[in-house]
Amino acid sequence: MRLTRAAVLARAKAAALDGVRRLNCWGSRLTDISICRDLPNIEVITFSVNGISDLEPLNQCQNLSELYLRKNNIASLNELFYLKNLPRLRVLWLSENPCCGSDPHRYRMTVLRNLPSLQKLDNQAVTEEELSQALIDGEEITAPPARRSVENGCPESTESSAAESTTETESELLSFSLEETNKIREELGMKPVPRDKFSSFSPRETDCNRKKRNNVLNAILLLMKELDAEGLEIVQQTVGRRLQALRKKELQEE
Repeated sequence: MRLTRAAVLARAKAAALDGVRRLNCWGSRLTDISICRDLPNIEVITFSVNGISDLEPLNQCQNLSELYLRKNNIASLNELFYLKNLPRLRVLWLSENPCCGSDPHRYRMTVLRNLPSLQKLDNQAVTEEELSQALIDGEEITAPPARRSVENGCPESTESSAAESTTETESELLSFSLEETNKIREELGMKPVPRDKFSSFSPRETDCNRKKRNNVLNAILLLMKELDAEGLEIVQQTVGRRLQALRKKELQEE
């Protein structure tokens, strides 16, 4: 799915693309982010849980400081080539992409060798020792990744890959766990949920009910960041009343 100008303006609540500073498109089934070439003043981008494979459009985002790309379809660390010239990039979340491979040390060292200005990678602070070690263990990326040849009339493989990623993404959205919930909350600037307050889905729930519940939770988490203090207070009061009603119902059933 292509990210459009209209969608960007609506999500960012901006009148023009050059006025967009923050953009949250978590779990939006995106595969095409070409519009990012027209976001010169963007500072924070959340693209986690999508089907993105090409980071070239981000090369123009010179004011970008935070980039969240967890759970996408980024196949090669060579995609970092497009992020190397972003002078203000300090936070990157790239984990759970195919490019991370099976060697976490090599992955982290390669990212830090090519993006030494990062202060946090995959929600973990970067140390001076790591930056020094990255010069030894990391692989330097000097060229962009080779693209599959669409010109030769073989775009099907790319489309198939994107479709598979989208299918996987939809599946992942329906399986929230405590860890997953807290990762989402972290990306949205929210405090994690304590384990003793986390309630797993009942095994008696049908797939339909579980899907509906997960979609509602997803929507709430995304909207929370858009609210001001007054709006959050209203939500808090509403949640409090709802919890009281549910507890009263449970007591009556007992």
